[in-house]
Amino acid sequence: MLAAGLLVAAGVTGVATGTAHAADVNVVRNGGFESGLTHWTCTSGSGTAVSSPVHGGAGALKAAPAGSDNARCSQVVTVKPNSTYTLSEWVQGSYVYLGVTGTGTQDVSTWTPGGSGWTKLSTTFTTGANTTQVTVYTHGWYGQPAYTVDDFSVFGPDGGGPTDPGPSIPGAPAGLAAGSPTASSLALSWSAVPGATGYRLYQDNVRVTDVPGTSLTRTGLSPSTSYAFQVSAYNEAGEGPRSPVVTGTTTAGGGNPGNPAVPKHAVTGYWQNFNNGAAVQKISDVPNQYDIIAVSFADATATPGAITFNLDSAGLGGYTVAQFKADVAAKKQAGKSVILSIGGEKGTITVNDSASAANLANSAYALMQEYGFTGIDIDLENGLNATYMTQALRALSAKAGPSLVITMAPQTIDMQSPSNAYFKTALNIKDILTVVNMQYYNSGAMNGCDGKVYSQGSVDFLTALACIQLENGLDPSQVGIGVPASTRGAGSGYVSPSVVNNALDCLTRGTGCGSFKPAKTYPSLRGAMTWSTNWDATAGNAWSNAVGPHVHNLP
Repeated sequence: MLAAGLLVAAGVTGVATGTAHAADVNVVRNGGFESGLTHWTCTSGSGTAVSSPVHGGAGALKAAPAGSDNARCSQVVTVKPNSTYTLSEWVQGSYVYLGVTGTGTQDVSTWTPGGSGWTKLSTTFTTGANTTQVTVYTHGWYGQPAYTVDDFSVFGPDGGGPTDPGPSIPGAPAGLAAGSPTASSLALSWSAVPGATGYRLYQDNVRVTDVPGTSLTRTGLSPSTSYAFQVSAYNEAGEGPRSPVVTGTTTAGGGNPGNPAVPKHAVTGYWQNFNNGAAVQKISDVPNQYDIIAVSFADATATPGAITFNLDSAGLGGYTVAQFKADVAAKKQAGKSVILSIGGEKGTITVNDSASAANLANSAYALMQEYGFTGIDIDLENGLNATYMTQALRALSAKAGPSLVITMAPQTIDMQSPSNAYFKTALNIKDILTVVNMQYYNSGAMNGCDGKVYSQGSVDFLTALACIQLENGLDPSQVGIGVPASTRGAGSGYVSPSVVNNALDCLTRGTGCGSFKPAKTYPSLRGAMTWSTNWDATAGNAWSNAVGPHVHNLP
């Protein structure tokens, strides 16, 4: 879904991973920034120690590029010659780099374009025969916002220099209990574990949240339902074993009042849970022209198929989870659907067997309960397995009920034929599917339903490709037109709102067509989608102000 430019830097290598041996130590000092910037040097005073956000412990590094300074923070560490080390850090921010110089062999680095939540960067390097010291560093990129780093490590043989005492992985918490049940919540508590910096809560074998203390009231649960809980402790050394399972059951009453109904003709907008230069928004900032707000994006977990959600509070100007949940509830009260999008350009969710299908359904439902999401969006741009994605979505539907909203955002190539996996999945779940908003951008020339080839950027491209879906099994109410909100919203394929409106009129009324005119009209066509509400806001909401009223006045 995202359109991003590629930064190329000399010496950048792909992400690699390594495994520390039993005798390895972390030769970097103050890698958790618990002692401020002690042992670290940042160019032009660009770095500061912060207490939030942190990945572990109570401190982190925040550094802000400015002008020609990329906010490089570095440390000289003592190493052993002819040895291999694993260099890693956890980062938040756009275009953050990690690297090492002075290795005596090949200096290496790696980087990430950014995303929501914390991202781990890792690579390996080997020292030369006479190398006893190297310089490890991290930096941002010119013109990008401040970045945050935590849990910086260089694991390998002890080089004989000073090191910090290494923590051990904490044990399993004892005394987990679930009590004080209501129709929608359970109070959980457990005993503290020495050396732990935080705790991870698992619900029905899916990680749902991290907790700094030893208690939590789990909200958003269903009445008269039993839940299985476990908790683990973690620190800089890693996550310890989980506690024994404890089951809690909510009381009867209350019930789920259901989600707002999606209107006959609807506008979908993707909301960015990150700052990539578009206008930063809270959910409450999204204009009322949007009927479905797709929160972008869910994050993968270590469990195949399972997802979680991490609000990018730092990137969104301090937007808190409590504010986010309240804003979601307010949008629902106003009749809007707020759903969680899975995938995106860099999405890594894979559902390729029954276990991962169950993990997706269970974790998605848990997030719906936790945050108030009314459904999910499937935006997997690296392919999907129709059999097991169908299985996952049907399992989620069985849990969430008939008010569940399911949308999809395939690329144009994915919807050229009903035999394609994306198209097949949409047809498999036709009875529970809300809308398919194909991305009519970042695309090469494609076939229309008349067998002719059309290029993006025209009314014909929108109508002739939509016709394939309309004539091959999808109900018109399940078809939407997805376009960028502005020229900055995608690499290619932007069309003006007037072209979108002409395409909608062509398909629903038979007017405003180009050279392609469908054999019949489809008055119940669902509407339009855009990437993103943020890029729309950057352009003064020109897209939603023009397309929104037009969609809502379709026949």
